[in-house]
Amino acid sequence: MAQMDVLLTKEPAPQTVPACELPRKLYDVARNTGAHTSSGLATAGFRSAKYLPDEWFQNCYARYHQAFADRDQSERQRHESQQLAAETEALARRSQEDSTRKEAELIRNIQELLKRTITQAVNQIRLNREHKETCEMDWSDKVEAYNIDQTCALYHNQSTEVQFHPHSAKFEESASTPETWARFTQDNLHRAERERLASANLRVLVDCILRDTAEDLRLQCDAVNLAFERRCEELEDARHKLENHLHKTLREITDQEHNIAMLKQAIKDKEAPLKVAQTRLYQRSHRPNVELCRDAAQFRLVSEVEELNTSLAALKEKLLEAEQSLRNLEDTRMHLEKDLAVKTNSLFIDRQKCMAHRARYPTILQLAGYQ
Repeated sequence: MAQMDVLLTKEPAPQTVPACELPRKLYDVARNTGAHTSSGLATAGFRSAKYLPDEWFQNCYARYHQAFADRDQSERQRHESQQLAAETEALARRSQEDSTRKEAELIRNIQELLKRTITQAVNQIRLNREHKETCEMDWSDKVEAYNIDQTCALYHNQSTEVQFHPHSAKFEESASTPETWARFTQDNLHRAERERLASANLRVLVDCILRDTAEDLRLQCDAVNLAFERRCEELEDARHKLENHLHKTLREITDQEHNIAMLKQAIKDKEAPLKVAQTRLYQRSHRPNVELCRDAAQFRLVSEVEELNTSLAALKEKLLEAEQSLRNLEDTRMHLEKDLAVKTNSLFIDRQKCMAHRARYPTILQLAGYQ
C-alpha cells in the first residue's frame, strides 16, 4: 500500500516477463442458478431477456401482448354489442311509442267522431220531439173535432140542447178546405215518417259506430299490449345481457388487477438484480491502475444492466397500459351499472305500472256502451 502511494518520477523498469497476448478463455456463465443469485432474483417473478430471451418473449411478452389484444377485441365487441343493443332498443322503443301514439290518436279521433254523433243524435231527438208535439196537437184537434161532429150527429128536432145561433152561418176566414185539411195531415204524417226513418237510420249508424270503434280500440289495445310485451321481453333480454357483460367486466377487472399486481411484483423482482449488477459495476470501477480492465465480466455486467433497464422499461410501459385499461374497465363497469339501473327501472315502469293499468282496459261490450 505504501508503494502505491509513492509518486513515480521516471519510467518504470521493464518487466521480467515480456508482454504477450493471452489466450482467450471461454466463460461458462450460469443461468438461473438459484433464487439468491442475480440471475435467480431476476427470474423470481418475471424472467429477463438476459438469461432466457426466447422463453421470456414467448412466455411473458407474448402472453401479455395476447392478453391486451384479447382485451382490445373484447372492448371492440363490447362497443359493437352496445351499439347494436342501442339500435335494437331504439327500434323497440320507437315501435312501442308508435303503437301508443297511434292508440292515443285513435282515441282522440273516436272521441271527435262520438261527439259529432252525439250532436247529430241530440238534433235528431229535438226534431223528433218537435214533430211528436206537432202530431200530438194534430191528433188532439182531430179527436176534439171528431167528438164535436159526433155530438152534432146526435142532435134532432126534439133535442133539448139546441138553441138559436144567428151568426154561426158565416164562414170563418181561418177555416180550411178539405184539400188543405188533407194536405196538412199528409204533410204531418210524411214529416213524422221521415223523422222516424231518420231516427232508425241514426240508431243503426250509432250501433255500427260503437261496434266498429270498440273493435278498433280493442285491436289497437291488443297491438299496444303486444308491443309492451315485446318491449318488456327485449328489456329483460337486454338486462340479462348487461348483467352477463357486467359479470365479465368484473372478472376482467379482477384479472387486470391481478395482472397489475404481477407486473408490480415483476418490476420489484427486477430491481434487486439491477441493484446487484449496478453495485458490482460500481465496486469494480474502484479497481486500481491496470486492474481496471474491461474484461468479459465487465461486458457481461454492462450488458446485464442494459437488458435489465430495457426489461424494466417494458414492464413499466405494460404497467401503465394495464392501469389505463383498468380505468377503462372501471368506466365501463360504471356505464354498465347505470344502463342496468335504467333498464331495471324501465322494465318496472312498463311491466308493473303500464301493464297493470292496461289490465283494466274496458272490454268490447263496455266500449260499445253496455255495462
